[in-house]
Amino acid sequence: MDKVSLKIKMLYNAFGAAERKIADWIAENPGKIISLSIVELAEQCKCSEATIVRFSKKLGLDGYQDLKISLASESKPVVSTTISANDSADEMFDKVCNEIYCSLELTKKALDPAALSAAAAAICSARKIVLFGLGNSASVALDASHKFIRAGLNAAACSDNHMQMIIASHLSEGDVAIGVSHSGSSKDIVEALKVAREHGAKTIAITNVGKSPINKAADVVLNTSSAETSYSILALNSRIAQLAIIDTLYYYVVFNLSDKAIESIKETDRFPGRRKAPFFLYRSGFCFGVLLR
Repeated sequence: MDKVSLKIKMLYNAFGAAERKIADWIAENPGKIISLSIVELAEQCKCSEATIVRFSKKLGLDGYQDLKISLASESKPVVSTTISANDSADEMFDKVCNEIYCSLELTKKALDPAALSAAAAAICSARKIVLFGLGNSASVALDASHKFIRAGLNAAACSDNHMQMIIASHLSEGDVAIGVSHSGSSKDIVEALKVAREHGAKTIAITNVGKSPINKAADVVLNTSSAETSYSILALNSRIAQLAIIDTLYYYVVFNLSDKAIESIKETDRFPGRRKAPFFLYRSGFCFGVLLR
């Protein structure tokens, strides 16, 4: 009785015409909803995003993400379509390398050079840089903040959704907010970017290619592309693609800020030196990076 698919059948006659389109699509396309953003599902069902949210709430769910998670839990999760339990560790490593290579090649084609240049320029001139990430994306945001701090930039990462909104509300013109969300449908990340932009900050999204809510909240979109994302419960290769973009931005900062960045990196490598040593404090999912002078 708790299964969402069963609830959909039970409530079918109570749904409106547009909501029945969603129910019919889910029944005819089992498992496919996992890879779709709310925007893409709305296009598939020829309905509005609001209708999908309303449909989800009628099922007793919080929203679209909750609907996807609930439906995913009813089906057998797929870890990988290429790696099997019969593979040796060495064979698994070989397949992982191949998948990573494919993900990076796909990302090279999906990434807009102009968007990458715009993001790099904004980061170099930013007064303050904040990075938002949740779940798997939190580690990517933290890695980026670590690199930018090493290069002498005023950067910090936050993986607490409440703190993200607070931080976003205190940003202003000259600041940069970067949201990392593979699905592009993480409501908290999207809302944080919206608030940051409303306060004058430049917003950048690092997300998988395709239409998703985060695109509307970002001034600049940096797309990754990974075939695994349609079915894998791990989504590891997408993280590699995101880190490749972060590393590219880091190299750009180092070479374009030149002496300043190199000197900052040297100071960091002398940690725990007497002065200008980076001090890190982790609290409530927020990484504070301070250059002590």
